Amino acid sequence: MPIKMVIVVRTDLEMGKGKIAAQAAHAAVSLVLDILYKGKNNWREWLEEWLSEGQPKIVVKVNSLDEMLRRSKLAQDYNLPFVIIQDAGKTQLEPGTPTCVGIGPAPSEIIDKITGDLKLL
Repeated sequence: MPIKMVIVVRTDLEMGKGKIAAQAAHAAVSLVLDILYKGKNNWREWLEEWLSEGQPKIVVKVNSLDEMLRRSKLAQDYNLPFVIIQDAGKTQLEPGTPTCVGIGPAPSEIIDKITGDLKLL
């Protein structure tokens, strides 16, 4: 069963490329740390498999906060690891601005139910 992580990035914020990369990295690191420190057993198994598979990550886009939050709610409903990243507000955005949601690592077939219709960033 392939395992992957998906980062859903808001394009309506018009972040620069570097800012997007930093926010996506925050999401990936935060997901791994959350699983290591407070994750459920199946999440840890998924993490181990994901690490052994080369840590596949897919970055997709949405054009609104509502759409991003809808995807995070679906991840919660499917009992998947997810994290909403909020910007610190030191450069381009206001403090606390939600920029992206990271989902996984989890089975690709489940994540695809949540993000499979989204276009790559």
